[in-house]
Amino acid sequence: MNQKKEHIHPGVWALAVTAFAIGVAEFIVVGVLPAIATDLEVPLARAGGLVGLYALALAIGTPLVVLGLAQLPRKPVLLGLVAIFLAGNLLSALSASYGMLLLGRIVTAVAHGSFFAIGATVAARLAPEGQASRAIALMFAGLTLAMVIGVPLGSLLGNGLGWRLPFYAVAMLAAIGWLATAIWVPALPAQAAGRISTQLASLLQPKILAMMSITILGFGASFAAFTFITPILTDITGFSTLTASMLLVVFGAATLVGNLAGGHWAASLGWLVALQRMLAGLLLILIALALLMPYQIPMVALLFVWGLLAFGMSPGFQVGMLATAERWTPRAVDFTSALNISAFNLGITLGETMGSALVARNSMALTPWVGVGLVLLAQLPLAWLASQPSSAKVARTSGK
Repeated sequence: MNQKKEHIHPGVWALAVTAFAIGVAEFIVVGVLPAIATDLEVPLARAGGLVGLYALALAIGTPLVVLGLAQLPRKPVLLGLVAIFLAGNLLSALSASYGMLLLGRIVTAVAHGSFFAIGATVAARLAPEGQASRAIALMFAGLTLAMVIGVPLGSLLGNGLGWRLPFYAVAMLAAIGWLATAIWVPALPAQAAGRISTQLASLLQPKILAMMSITILGFGASFAAFTFITPILTDITGFSTLTASMLLVVFGAATLVGNLAGGHWAASLGWLVALQRMLAGLLLILIALALLMPYQIPMVALLFVWGLLAFGMSPGFQVGMLATAERWTPRAVDFTSALNISAFNLGITLGETMGSALVARNSMALTPWVGVGLVLLAQLPLAWLASQPSSAKVARTSGK
């Protein structure tokens, strides 16, 4: 049994390599935004659209692209998406104007979301029975590892040698991911998918909408405060800018540990119980964060546990959606996976928007309370799903 649990298909590692490249591409802009604004001669606020419009393009484009690719074999689809992702980053690196760079970012975003939506279902299919959550966690680990290593290194290179260099580096990583996918991911037929109308009908399935709302609220809960974590650490807690940057590495390391631990918990406990416990833990952490924000020593410990829980839920969210879709919309599994990738980004947008509203009113210290409210709201659809006998059964059997 132990050998069965430890077996990881090399195709899952290939997906993780590309996920790492995607993670760097998504977050690197934040680190080189001033350099981009200066070089392309646009206001910093307008350059910020490279972040917000990226998330919006991902949230809208991912379900549409996945819907259009539903009938095609999975391996060629993944190879095509990685190639488009690579092209988007080359376009970004070669951009001579803000508009061209924005176009490159939008192309990259749509390929990003579609790759994760389809890649999650492929990782689950490559996993031993009952170990889908661990396979998905390994794939998502590439994304979180990018926060720990890729983004700090990319920011250092981009600010020292030019903002275009990180985009070239991501394109090279994408090429490595393409080769790994070509070699290690086996040929997989598309899962039985209904007509477009059948798949769109999943948007009217209450249990699918409940799972999406859990992801939006639960994942988004952290971003009201996390979006402003650097000024919180410097202006409220009193750390120096250098120390705050080092603490972000600590937070990033915690997200990696949490992602892998979350996959283990979802596999051993079932995704529903794992999410219930992690959301309860996140609620306590956000309350502690709100109350202990001015104190340096508690904040260091809270940052680690916060990162562990906030990103530890990611495998549970995605496995929960796949399990729910397999039970209630079996001919729209890839499409509902795409909907949940959109839900992650809608959660980021929701948390950031609510946090920004408080910051605009000089109430940055209150941002964790937004997260507390969102976690409490997430408990409602989660409790409703838990009350459905069939959903509880699926949660247990998909986790063990």
